[in-house]
Amino acid sequence: MQKIVIIGNGVAGITAARHIRKLSDDEIVVISGETDHFFSRTALMYIYMGHMKYENTKPYEDWFWEKNRIDLKRAWVKSIDFDEKQIQFEGSESMKYDRLILATGSQSNKFGWPGQDLKGVQGLYSYQDLELMEENTEGVSQAVILGGGLIGVEMAEMLHSRNIPVTYLIREKHFWGNMLPEEEATLIDNHLAKNHIDLRQETELEEIIDDGSGRVKAIKTKDGQVIDCQFVGLTVGVHPNIDLVKESKVETDRGILVDENLQTNIPDVYAIGDCAQLRNPPAHRRPIEAVWYAGRMMGETVARTVTGNQTKYQPGIWFNSAKFFDIEYQNYGTVLPVCPEDSAPFYWESGDKEKCIKIIYKKDNRQVVGVNLFGIRNRHEVWDKWLREQKPLEYIISNLPEANFDPEFFTHWEGEIQEKFNAEFPEQKVSVRKKGFLEKLFA
Repeated sequence: MQKIVIIGNGVAGITAARHIRKLSDDEIVVISGETDHFFSRTALMYIYMGHMKYENTKPYEDWFWEKNRIDLKRAWVKSIDFDEKQIQFEGSESMKYDRLILATGSQSNKFGWPGQDLKGVQGLYSYQDLELMEENTEGVSQAVILGGGLIGVEMAEMLHSRNIPVTYLIREKHFWGNMLPEEEATLIDNHLAKNHIDLRQETELEEIIDDGSGRVKAIKTKDGQVIDCQFVGLTVGVHPNIDLVKESKVETDRGILVDENLQTNIPDVYAIGDCAQLRNPPAHRRPIEAVWYAGRMMGETVARTVTGNQTKYQPGIWFNSAKFFDIEYQNYGTVLPVCPEDSAPFYWESGDKEKCIKIIYKKDNRQVVGVNLFGIRNRHEVWDKWLREQKPLEYIISNLPEANFDPEFFTHWEGEIQEKFNAEFPEQKVSVRKKGFLEKLFA
């Protein structure tokens, strides 16, 4: 029996622990200084907004770990001796391992702005960040958020739920402009404005201003604007948390470098989740993917390898999902901010400008390579199948009802989308879905 130690109790580390237990009787230790138990990191915002309590964010009861013989250790790791296979904790305590899995997650980005370490200035990634945000936003009358990404829009919604006015600075022309095409990004710009978020496009931070006591009182932009605020959210993305091994024998780049089996250059040492960087990623995937399902898949994969069944990490078709206030977002396959020359978009938007679908297809054979969905919920397994089977645009438009995941009484938009397709491609006309009785009744 071997001793497998996992550093990090996020979705990657805990998935690895659970699957190692399913496959073996090995001793398993999970180390985390953040919390005693695994929790859903994406639910942090709902704790702040009062929709959930911390205990509701834990997918497993506290007794689950002892029952499954997974030892949890609350501690911060100071260093690792890879030659001796020994972990040194803060203080004098240490621990031996036979195999080590690094699942240390991400850290919030900072770019050296003057004043970024003032009280009232922070990112949002860990449970400790949530506790700090509770403290930092008490009694504030104005907040500024910097960075047009998913964490930023979550923080804006959190502050909005407490009636704290938000000025949101992004350096791009549109929200999440480095990821979304202009039409979808504009839709979200308008939705943020509808929710009273003061979005300032193409605006960059110059400095964060001290009130004289070590707390933020305002920010100054590069074009000279001064905006009063008592809270600043730095949400300009995250980067792999590799501090623990950056000066060690473990090879790193932006993340901890791993092969197709998720092994580092050190024998018996693996890295998974946000901190891992694939040396040779599949053509359709990125070297670093800080999304929960990639961490979960890496956890399942590494569990097989460390228990004797060497397994390659094969992530399959890319997908992602998020929520921008009231608008749900799904992405399957590849949809770039600027459409490649060999491809073309098919785009439909609802009359209320709160829902849209963009499908990217190859010009030569009309094979669909990706889709963005906003405000319309589709089935993951259906889109995954269509993309793997390289279905053409007209096939997917014709069969759109098969992908619908919205509840029965929701309006279904496939008919309008099919009509738009028929108008643009009369030579490829498809049958149009008719509204059902209940849709007409509740329209």
